[in-house]
Amino acid sequence: MAATLTPSATACPACVVVPSAEALAAKRARAESRIMLSLPSVRNATCISSVERLLEATPGVRSARVNLSLKRVSVDADASVTTDDLIAGLNGIGYPAHELDPGLLSATENDKRGRDLLMRLGVAGFSMMNIMLLSVAVWSGAEGPTRDLFHWISAMIALPTLAFAGQPFFASAWASLRERRLGMDVPISLALVLASSISLFETIKGGHHAYFDAAVSLCFFLLAGRYLDYRSRAAARSAAEELAALEVPRALRLDGAQETMVAIADLRVGDLVRVRPGARMPVDGVVINGASEIDRSLLTGETLPVQAMRDTIVSAGEVNLTGPLTVRVTAAGKETSLHRMADLVAVAETARSRYTSLADRMARRYSPSVHVLALSSFLGWLWISGGDVRLAVNIAAAVLIITCPCALALAVPAVVTSASGKLFRKGLLIKDGTALERLAEVDTVIFDKTGTLTMGAPRPLLLEDQPRDALPVAMALAAASSHPLSVALAAALRSMGVTPAGLSDLREAPGYGVEGRWQGTRVRLGRAAWVGADEATETATYLDLGQGAAPLTFGFADRLRPGAREAVEGLRAQGKQVMLLSGDAAAAVKALAGDLGITDWRAGALPAEKAAVVAELSAAGHKVLMVGDGLNDTAALAGAHVSISPASALDAARVASDVVLLGQDLGPVADAARISVIARRRIKQNFALSLAYNLVAVPVALVGLATPLIAALAMSTSSLMVTLNAMRMK
Repeated sequence: MAATLTPSATACPACVVVPSAEALAAKRARAESRIMLSLPSVRNATCISSVERLLEATPGVRSARVNLSLKRVSVDADASVTTDDLIAGLNGIGYPAHELDPGLLSATENDKRGRDLLMRLGVAGFSMMNIMLLSVAVWSGAEGPTRDLFHWISAMIALPTLAFAGQPFFASAWASLRERRLGMDVPISLALVLASSISLFETIKGGHHAYFDAAVSLCFFLLAGRYLDYRSRAAARSAAEELAALEVPRALRLDGAQETMVAIADLRVGDLVRVRPGARMPVDGVVINGASEIDRSLLTGETLPVQAMRDTIVSAGEVNLTGPLTVRVTAAGKETSLHRMADLVAVAETARSRYTSLADRMARRYSPSVHVLALSSFLGWLWISGGDVRLAVNIAAAVLIITCPCALALAVPAVVTSASGKLFRKGLLIKDGTALERLAEVDTVIFDKTGTLTMGAPRPLLLEDQPRDALPVAMALAAASSHPLSVALAAALRSMGVTPAGLSDLREAPGYGVEGRWQGTRVRLGRAAWVGADEATETATYLDLGQGAAPLTFGFADRLRPGAREAVEGLRAQGKQVMLLSGDAAAAVKALAGDLGITDWRAGALPAEKAAVVAELSAAGHKVLMVGDGLNDTAALAGAHVSISPASALDAARVASDVVLLGQDLGPVADAARISVIARRRIKQNFALSLAYNLVAVPVALVGLATPLIAALAMSTSSLMVTLNAMRMK
């Protein structure tokens, strides 16, 4: 028997270095792909565990990682694994998923700027501590060569540190000067350069005083303020990018009887595409074959699915629920309604980004005066001292350092960080640094209905009043359907301990309902006309037991979100106008508005109409707070003066918002409005403290009584005062 020969490392080194053809083929077969899925219903660690366990048990999946804050999962898998397989598996365990295009998502995981600031802050802090140790020796009486040696060692630590850690300020100052304006970073950069330059000059000349510790300490405190400000904004990302990523990247094109998976960019007007049950519409189009029901809640806020049959117009982003559809393309890619909504959001975001914060307005007035003071002190002391440049530069540097806007730089982020922590404990996450300032200016609040004031999930009513023998049949029929009302009915009956009846010949009639045979009789659960029932005024599904009796009506209601009533009453008590703006039917919107005491309400509002209402109010001088959760709210959320969305909202809505409601309770919305007013007051107090400090300290520096070191200590004291005042928020 011949032995199987394998190449050894000693016999053929090239066999180890150069892979064989079989190895290359195997590597290609194992090629990996990255799949990104949106998971709107993921809420906690249990959800994460369930999703990751299911996905990692799927053949071909190498790893799955859920990001709870972004409500998405990233899957590394073999090329043979399809998105449809993963979505079907997740739907099976109760986690609806939508495919995202990884190429269109902003790389928030690669937080380069945050890591960069943190690294520079760490370097500045480490260097500051070491230079302080050397300075203590000098302050303790070191003289002559020992003092000069310590100064040179301090210089070797401080100069590279300032060159590295001070880059954010230097780059910003240079950009300001190129645009011929004086930003807050210009006096900061001048103070750092002058303090280090004077210290180096004194070290070279063998002077008694060097201020490397002051320069590095100044840089450290400023970086701390810059990092606090960055962290308060770090969660903000582009909602327009998220909306674009929600577009379906591929579609099943029909070429005669053949189905071909193609990229959306390859579709043309007039092409035919097949949309399977459970899939989202990849294009705008017209149904030419098939019958189903369409879930438009993501785009319009409609609670109930609508029937889709021949000649029904469909839009990209809608979900096909029950039956396969053949759709003729009328718009694809950038021409779809979903993409136009993304463009609308992008325009709204750009307009809102023009908001000028209190700190920016203060810096515009403060920075020029600092430079005028420093230049005046230099020229004045140059004349008084008879041309002593060394003395004049030292005093000018002390003026620059003592007036350095470190306290101003900390005034806003210190308060925002403190207020954000307080609101976080109440269940609100502040994403944007100026959100609290804008929230304090609000006079009008607009609420969406479905998923915001309500939970967005139908709840069966009065099941205990139904005939007991009908419930097992209803359970069996409901469990066989993916319609939202059927899913809710099955879940409620299951929680009551109802056991499904043994039905045969179960089948779903797309667009109508589900039917089967029970004890030889045909039974149906679905639309009123299909089962021969009279249409009820409320949301309902109907059961026909096929025994000549009148069909049974199962009514549904959307459950009010906890704290909704308290939020509306609290905002009204603060003197704010409250509106309800929904895409749902008029009857449902009117009933909810009446229940909550909201007199100003509108129903049937499309996404563009919601954005238009916000724009009209803004143009009339109102400061609008928009609270919503769906794709149909995204443009309005982005266009409002400030916006809030629940954590259960879709990615695009959460991203367009300035504040995210982490829990189900809506009550903290009123708390946020109240706390924002307090936070704005604290910010103004910090500005007043900073200016009061300058009124006392600047004259001391101008008359030459403050060295750069004393100036740095005074600056640190003012920063501490501002921080302590901000901590009063807690």
